[in-house]
Amino acid sequence: MRHKKPKPESGPAGASQRQLRVGELIRHAVAEMLTRGDIHDPVIEGHMITIPEVRMTADLKLATIYVMPLGGKDVSEVIDALNNNKRYLRGEIAHRVNLKFAPEIRFRADERFDEAERIEKLLRTPQVRRDIEKDGDADE
Repeated sequence: MRHKKPKPESGPAGASQRQLRVGELIRHAVAEMLTRGDIHDPVIEGHMITIPEVRMTADLKLATIYVMPLGGKDVSEVIDALNNNKRYLRGEIAHRVNLKFAPEIRFRADERFDEAERIEKLLRTPQVRRDIEKDGDADE
């Protein structure tokens, strides 16, 4: 009896090596375009934008590009501007990354910065600091 292979998760932990490699190539291509000022849009030109991650679907037909403007300001405006330039970006990705098909692209705000800040605030609360200090005393 043959068993079906489990489907990989959509997150990076379940992504194949190929998905990760293609995502990284696309991430570098988009980051380079942003750094060089290849995208002529006043909103994009007025922000430093980081691309922390690109997630690819298993069939490599959709790239979700996570973006965050420096300081987390004007996120929705930056995403709108990137979406307005999606056609140009997709064409440039097709040129720079050697793939059979240029993937569809979509932009999402990278929420990890917000989550990290939330955790940092929690760690600074008096209750958590007290518990951490207790644990530190127990180790000695």
